[in-house]
Amino acid sequence: MHVHDHVTPGSPLHPPPRDQAAHSEVAPGEIAVGVVIGRTSEYFDFFVYGIASVLVFPSVFFPFLDRLEGTLWSFAVFALAFVARPFGTMLFMWIQRRWERSTKLTIALFLLGTCTAGIAFLPGYGKIGALSIVLLSLFRVGQGVALGGSWDGLPSLLALNAPKGRRGWYAMLGQLGAPAGFIIAAGLFAFLITSLSQQDFLDWGWRYPFFAAFAINVVALFARLRLVVTHEYERELGEHELEPTPVLELFSAKGRHVVIGAFAALASYALFHIVTIFPLSWILLYSDQSIAQFLGVQILGAFLAAGGVVASGFIADRFGRPRTLGALAAAIAMFSGFAPTLLGSGTLGQDVFILVGFVLLGLSYGQAAGSVTANFGSKYRYTGAALTSDLAWLIGAAFAPLVALGLCAHFGLAFVGVYLLSGAIGTLAALGVNRALNLKS
Repeated sequence: MHVHDHVTPGSPLHPPPRDQAAHSEVAPGEIAVGVVIGRTSEYFDFFVYGIASVLVFPSVFFPFLDRLEGTLWSFAVFALAFVARPFGTMLFMWIQRRWERSTKLTIALFLLGTCTAGIAFLPGYGKIGALSIVLLSLFRVGQGVALGGSWDGLPSLLALNAPKGRRGWYAMLGQLGAPAGFIIAAGLFAFLITSLSQQDFLDWGWRYPFFAAFAINVVALFARLRLVVTHEYERELGEHELEPTPVLELFSAKGRHVVIGAFAALASYALFHIVTIFPLSWILLYSDQSIAQFLGVQILGAFLAAGGVVASGFIADRFGRPRTLGALAAAIAMFSGFAPTLLGSGTLGQDVFILVGFVLLGLSYGQAAGSVTANFGSKYRYTGAALTSDLAWLIGAAFAPLVALGLCAHFGLAFVGVYLLSGAIGTLAALGVNRALNLKS
């Protein structure tokens, strides 16, 4: 027996390298922390812009229009980020193939931070005229491109590393970023509205949430880079083949699964802006309820949504994710029948609409991401999951505030119900097609 047989790694004579000892295995809990931090910062950024597009931008950038028209134009600019997002994903996938994941993430989050800070410093229409609208639109497109590029594969890695029978639980962790981001953004705006005069808020107060979003992005960048550049993560991502694939190759091999995945999440994504951004505009234009008070109701709703996201993990692990999504799409279809009546029946009805809507959003959104990504196999999962999410946002959520407000203002609140119902039908149809394809194969 040789002497070195006794000197095993980890013995006093041969201690393991510190990194190896600390990170020899990547724990799902550690990945979850990275996912939650990353998603919360993105959603905070997202909701700061969304809330400002109702409360601020019609007055600051479209003062030459009446309030309704100004809000509709503001929502049109809001939608630009979702249109740009798939292009951002494709551009940054190319950057990652050419260089590496950490380079891609750094550029994407630097771009996101720059555009967010740019909006914070942007002079209004009163100072630079139409140039302010052009710059706002460019910064919004930049935000969309950056969000497409900020995909790091951690949600997919988390799903693949989740213990058997706990996929639903681990899938919902990243989705908690949405209610958390909304609570912080809405809370900040509510504080500013109650603390400042209307004039001060529109002059300079609204800029603070954008500064906060920039600071949070910087913190999140370092938190995520610290994870994805370690050898253990690179090895794990490599082992699971979580690397970019050319988009044309993805669509020729798995195009139908990208489409099915985008429509499978439609009910949840349609509801997303119908309970967060759209009702804020409706209350501001057509109700005498105070905005600060209404934001308070929405914050309570977001806490309920967070509870719904957590509950969705237990429900999905018990009954299966497709079945859970299908049942919740049916519940959203039922809710769509009551939504117009609730929204049109004064403060109490509006508050009930928000609270019930947020509960349904939490339950459905908790499992909306990646419910059919297993169809991509390992090779196409990384790019497939990113583009599926981009398309779900584009089809389901991008134009929701614009379409809902435009239709409701001109034709009545019944169209909120129609919009939600179409999303629910899209989800049920996609899940049905997915099931039929799986049974065939």
